Amino acid sequence: MTKALKAIRLALFARRNGVVADALRAAGDPHELIMGCPLSDIIAVARERVPSAELAEALWADTKHRECRLLAPMLYPIETCDETTALRWCHEVQTEEEADVLCHRLLRHLDCAIAVMETLLKDSNPMLRYTAFRLMLNLQLLGRLEIDGNLQQLITNELSHSRSLTLRQILKALIEE
Repeated sequence: MTKALKAIRLALFARRNGVVADALRAAGDPHELIMGCPLSDIIAVARERVPSAELAEALWADTKHRECRLLAPMLYPIETCDETTALRWCHEVQTEEEADVLCHRLLRHLDCAIAVMETLLKDSNPMLRYTAFRLMLNLQLLGRLEIDGNLQQLITNELSHSRSLTLRQILKALIEE
């Protein structure tokens, strides 16, 4: 496992971008280690690897490294990710960027995605609510979720209270769809 992790870290290091890394730090990214790799480069590194739950878990556990956290959902085999794991990862999300990648690359493909979304919507934690609405948008765009009257009301209520610009954009997209 350590050999695979070392190879991934070297691949990410080779794609580092100091200007982007500095901008992320200046914007308040909480990770201690930021390579500044654009998402397209992280996706390229993922495509070079065989999906593995063990490898994905090891990458996700590296909470100090931005690129490892973003790469992890891309390497978790969809067929082996269960609701318990999905919810655990949601509770461990540190940034909106992590939530976006987690929802787009992993959660939206899971059979339990709607159940995960519904569980997250019951929580008052702002990051969990962000993740829930991001997942909701992903599911809606895939045609896996219909926004009914109850969800419409929930979205409208959240929009009236949210201070997060990114979440407000997601909520507006949900309403417009």
